[in-house]
Amino acid sequence: MKYFIHLFVFFYFFKLSAQNNYEIQVYGAETQAKASTMFELHSNYTFSGQKQIMDGVLPTNNALHETLEITNGITDNFEIGVYLFTNYTAGYGYQIVGSHIRPRIAAPDKWHLPVGLSLSVEIGYQKPAYSIDTWSMEIRPIIDKQWEKFYLSFNPTLGISLVSKYNSSTPDFEPNIKADYNFLKNGAFGIEYYGSMGAITGFDKINDQQHAIFVTYDLLNDPKWEFNAGAGFGLTSSTDAFVFKIILGRKVKWKKSSK
Repeated sequence: MKYFIHLFVFFYFFKLSAQNNYEIQVYGAETQAKASTMFELHSNYTFSGQKQIMDGVLPTNNALHETLEITNGITDNFEIGVYLFTNYTAGYGYQIVGSHIRPRIAAPDKWHLPVGLSLSVEIGYQKPAYSIDTWSMEIRPIIDKQWEKFYLSFNPTLGISLVSKYNSSTPDFEPNIKADYNFLKNGAFGIEYYGSMGAITGFDKINDQQHAIFVTYDLLNDPKWEFNAGAGFGLTSSTDAFVFKIILGRKVKWKKSSK
């Protein structure tokens, strides 16, 4: 318990960055099982987005983002994930944009908490033509709960630029929420919310904030495959108006885990 608290405090006061369109996902608290690996492809297409170059960053309109994520379970409650970001925009071609690394630790089962609890830390680089934060970091506490067929997850994420020409190092508040219900035996329909409200010292005006709602479907109860799809709608003028996303994952178990 003391180790988990110290780790949380250390990263909370470190410098942090926002989740963007390369990985549109609300995390669950459970970590990848020990001695197993999840291979995921995050794909999304912005049907209606930013059409102008802003602060040196290329437009998001009609951009295709493909992200390869590989997550390996190290112990019963610790995992490490790595990302490779790519982008295709007409007129600018296909580009490898950058990569991130993400360790995550979860509260062990022996604590018998009433909710799932874990802490994710992500750090990495993106090319300046695709992000105003070339080096960035995010801290993502994850709290979730399953009530029979209803599931809820809350990620009160904090983000900061480590290297940027435009952003300060003040943490931004970027909450994510997921709620779904098992309408089908092996599938759930739900809602995902993604926000970026601005610096924690004073939120931006509403029109300058980013708020998006995704209507989603998730495959459930499959030991090998993961599938999530959703249509997202921006709620402010600063948010991409319409984005469609798919996450496809395949889990490989290397040997029997003690979990």
